[in-house]
Amino acid sequence: MEHQFWQEKWQANEIGFHQDAPHPLLQKHFPTLAPAKGGRVFVPLCGKSGDMMCLQQQGFDVIGLELSEIAAQAFFEENHLQVTVSDAGDYKRFQSAHIEIICGDFFAVTRELLGDISAVFDRAALVALPPEMRVQYVGQMRHLLEPGVEGLLIVLEYEQDIISPPPFAVFQEEVNSLYGHWCDIKLLEKAASDVKGKPCVELACRFRVL
Repeated sequence: MEHQFWQEKWQANEIGFHQDAPHPLLQKHFPTLAPAKGGRVFVPLCGKSGDMMCLQQQGFDVIGLELSEIAAQAFFEENHLQVTVSDAGDYKRFQSAHIEIICGDFFAVTRELLGDISAVFDRAALVALPPEMRVQYVGQMRHLLEPGVEGLLIVLEYEQDIISPPPFAVFQEEVNSLYGHWCDIKLLEKAASDVKGKPCVELACRFRVL
């Protein structure tokens, strides 16, 4: 998906993919990961997700990365958070006390710009990308994360001929192929759900960078 596609979605407020409430699998499984309270959790392609508030309320600092400045501004406004906005090279940084969103291209962001990362939560990033971009995405994640960092990944399995993506179906076999050569990965749960009114299965997977 090109940058323009997502920018136009936010400009037109066509954001059916957005979820206000924290994801149940985040609430259930993220506390089982290793990062200590006060660590920084990276949320790639974060939009204005309520998951970030949930993580902050669990005692973590949060750093999201998002293409759309509309999404970042809306997150802080809707959650009534004071925010400071500054330039960071080709990126724009939105900062409050415990939550930060960097706006710009995920595929060009550097480890230096993100800073230390203790853990990752990915509910909406991998499933937002077509197959060829998923390979690039995982390659960039591998570059950004230090050994020992743990993450919670949520993907969707569904019949791909009955739903028009995004979100894309990402089956367990593909997750293992993308992450298995550089992470220890474990399936935590399969849960019945729906996407665009059609049945699907959500997979919650824990990964730990080797």
